[in-house]
Amino acid sequence: MTRPTLTELACKVLTTADGREKTRISHAAAKQWFDSVQSGNPLNIGNSKPPMHPSRPDKPELLAPRDVPRRRTGTDKGRTALLHAIAHIELNAVDLHWDIIPRFSHIKMPRGFYDDWVKSAAEESKHFNLLCDRLEAMGSYYGAMPAHAGMWRAATDTKDDFIGRLAIVPMVLEARGLDVTPSMITLFENIKDTATVDTLKIIYAEEVGHVAYGSKWFHFLCGRHEQDPKDCFHALVENYFPGGLKPPFNDEKRAEAGIPPDFYWPLVKEKPQK
Repeated sequence: MTRPTLTELACKVLTTADGREKTRISHAAAKQWFDSVQSGNPLNIGNSKPPMHPSRPDKPELLAPRDVPRRRTGTDKGRTALLHAIAHIELNAVDLHWDIIPRFSHIKMPRGFYDDWVKSAAEESKHFNLLCDRLEAMGSYYGAMPAHAGMWRAATDTKDDFIGRLAIVPMVLEARGLDVTPSMITLFENIKDTATVDTLKIIYAEEVGHVAYGSKWFHFLCGRHEQDPKDCFHALVENYFPGGLKPPFNDEKRAEAGIPPDFYWPLVKEKPQK
């Protein structure tokens, strides 16, 4: 029986539409990769080409950011909508973490790079399912509400820019999750929803690692190309986010993930009021 390549496994995830099925295949692919590593005979990376856009279920309806209804988190419906939005982010994260493997398979990287992204993809799959479980416990489900149509834009913008992908997805977008998740945890603590608090705490802890993987391999590529990491990061964010970054920032968790304040504070265009 011919063994699949890692890029073939990644593309199978990317071309699966249903969220629960996508994450099942993601977990199976991660297990196959790590079993092969543990056996001393890792799967070949391969060169399968990923789709430009991952397969998606018919629901949720995807809307332009300005058209997504505003959430009033002081209500049950608003809090359910918040979890639905986070689930949507996590499903996109599953695809983003698998996409980077075949998208840039032509660039030689150490095996540790693949270990990190496969592990992250499996964790993002777990996060999506945990959030779906919470939505269903609240009488809802993923797909019941409209969602943000722009989540894949960072992937298409950086489809030919490996170092840009590492800077923008984990070090900007996922790092933003470190900034906003503590307030979400407090929101659900205040209404004594311990199950949702536990879910968000799991996500929060593991996202630090995902941002750290991005920072690690971003610095690796900067070293390979003899570029100053801070200058390179600033140039990439200026290119992909000309409006700059917006505080507040979780300086402590960003530092834990390997992103010091002088990477992101200089990119704030509108200085916060004192």
